[in-house]
Amino acid sequence: MEAQKNKRSIAIYGAMAALLIIFYYVLDLTFFDPWETYIPLMKKLALSLFLISLIFLVSKIIIKVVNTQEHLEGDRYNLLRIIRFLAIVFSLIVVASFLFQNLYAAAVSFGLISLILGFALQAPIASFIAWIYLIFRRSYLVGDRIQIKDFRGDVVEISYLDTSILECNGDYLGNDRSSGRVIRFPNSMILREEIINYSGPQIPFIWNETAIQVAYTTDLQFVEACLLKASKDDFNTQYPKIAEHNFDQWEPAVYFRINEFAWMEAVISYPVEPRDTTGRRNRILKHVLPMLNAAPDKVKFPEGTRR
Repeated sequence: MEAQKNKRSIAIYGAMAALLIIFYYVLDLTFFDPWETYIPLMKKLALSLFLISLIFLVSKIIIKVVNTQEHLEGDRYNLLRIIRFLAIVFSLIVVASFLFQNLYAAAVSFGLISLILGFALQAPIASFIAWIYLIFRRSYLVGDRIQIKDFRGDVVEISYLDTSILECNGDYLGNDRSSGRVIRFPNSMILREEIINYSGPQIPFIWNETAIQVAYTTDLQFVEACLLKASKDDFNTQYPKIAEHNFDQWEPAVYFRINEFAWMEAVISYPVEPRDTTGRRNRILKHVLPMLNAAPDKVKFPEGTRR
């Protein structure tokens, strides 16, 4: 859908550019001599519109090329934003050159206007500067799961002034699934708050853990073996490309602890994609509990006063 829209835009801007440049030279015909007073203004307007059409035509062609390349979703999104921004900036320069007699007058006027607006629009300007910082620093990209202040969710849009995230967890959920609420915060917030990025190309996983309560009379080695098997089997199924490399850094581990109710807890610590924390925990439990229940002589669960 987007590709077809971009293709139509290329055709429209190309046709506009061709018609405007033709109109620019047609104005030199003797037919327009009765309107010679307005000819310079019309030619300047035609040339300005031609340059603007050409700028947007080139930007659409570059966007088409970018969309055909293999990039990370976040990198592609940022690159397209930069292309659109530059197209707007160059178009504004053309408009300024049309409104003023020369670029020097346009630059002076632009400087005075910027000075006035700088005081009136400090917050939006700070957010725009933060957007430029995000582009180069890459603190987070579209698709990343982040936490900033009390907001946590998946980044769905990074505009010039604000960022939109699809909230996970939230006020009504006790897990990491999407709450359905969209949170928007100004980009300027990243300049004064710490950002926690749960995902990224360097480290695809975060570490999570799930605890199972067992009695002190339980065969701990058996429980450990069952938990490790459940975690490894799920990892091999969900992430086969990573599993085939047999990376030791993603090996799960089991440890035991005493909880506040004086019960024993067998805790499995495992790697998981940020968006799959709830799903992976459920799969591990569904896999390991039948194995534990099938060996009542080895596995004892807390029951009543039995610990």
